Amino acid sequence: MAPVSIAERDRWLALGLLLAVLALAYAVLVHPWWTVPMRAANANIEALQQRELRLRMQLQQAPQVAQRLEQVRMQLGTGAGFIVEPNAELATASLIQRLETAVVQASPGNRSCAIQNRSPLQSDTRERYVRVVVQVRLRCGTPELAAVLHSLEGGEPRLFVGNLNILANRMYFSPGTEAPASGGGLDVSFDLYGYLSPSAGATGAN
Repeated sequence: MAPVSIAERDRWLALGLLLAVLALAYAVLVHPWWTVPMRAANANIEALQQRELRLRMQLQQAPQVAQRLEQVRMQLGTGAGFIVEPNAELATASLIQRLETAVVQASPGNRSCAIQNRSPLQSDTRERYVRVVVQVRLRCGTPELAAVLHSLEGGEPRLFVGNLNILANRMYFSPGTEAPASGGGLDVSFDLYGYLSPSAGATGAN
């Protein structure tokens, strides 16, 4: 093989030095002052495009959201979920009637579930949503209690059970009998409450 001439070797060396200088110039001048800002700008552009896409999707959903909001407003306006009676006194009577109906349905003839006490509490008519509360005490079997609570909390208007306390009795007397019932029973106390609609509460306050 013919030896590489000195001139050719110098050309290759000069080319290598030129490439090294260009790489150094790119690393010192071009990359930090051009490439990095361009990458940051591209990242910002992509983020803005994603944000614009999300905004367009939200704007497309605006009619459906407005329609749903109007439906909710109409439901609130008609008192959906609220007690329909115009004042706390009538609402309390409605709660007691609802309780009695639930107990009778769970235990016809009050054979295994009966109301021991029901005491209305004073309602604060200054609140926007007036809460009507009745303190309840029952003596029930376990299945009957479950049926009563499900009936109270599962219907309309919406009623709620709070401060629930349950004590188990080894033996208890069924209502209307003088013999102890088998299987024991439950001594149950709780607050049964619901809410007047805002319009009813305002009327009652006046």
